[in-house]
Amino acid sequence: MTTQPSDFNALMAEVTATSGKFGHREHVHLTWLAVRRFGMPAAVGLVSDGIRRTARYAGAPQKYHATVSRAWVELVDHHAAEHGDDDFAAFADNHPVLLDKRLLTRFYRPTTLAGAQARTGWVEPDLAPFPWEDTDRRQLREEQAS
Repeated sequence: MTTQPSDFNALMAEVTATSGKFGHREHVHLTWLAVRRFGMPAAVGLVSDGIRRTARYAGAPQKYHATVSRAWVELVDHHAAEHGDDDFAAFADNHPVLLDKRLLTRFYRPTTLAGAQARTGWVEPDLAPFPWEDTDRRQLREEQAS
């Protein structure tokens, strides 16, 4: 599915409409909406491109991190596939681990995430594999990376 910058803008507006802020919970909410509405492969591009544009617009392009953005989309997708939660509050209640900003430290060494390669492109987890690691999922990620 092809997405447009306006899709990210609409999701951002929806997520920030009630809280007026965009913290970690709102990032996860936006990602959950993107995964549910567009599917995981399209959500990776939508979320990554949207965050990259937002960081650049805010004058902080260095805040964009390719591996972190993609890893979060994959984590949210994995948990969304487990339960058919119809609203984000139920999803967040069922998966509180996703509200922990440090979740990626279960899968990545800090030095790996701090590296230039991880900031600009996809890097596989180097501490532990993601819980869904199987051949089909790994192949999909490799196809997306190329």
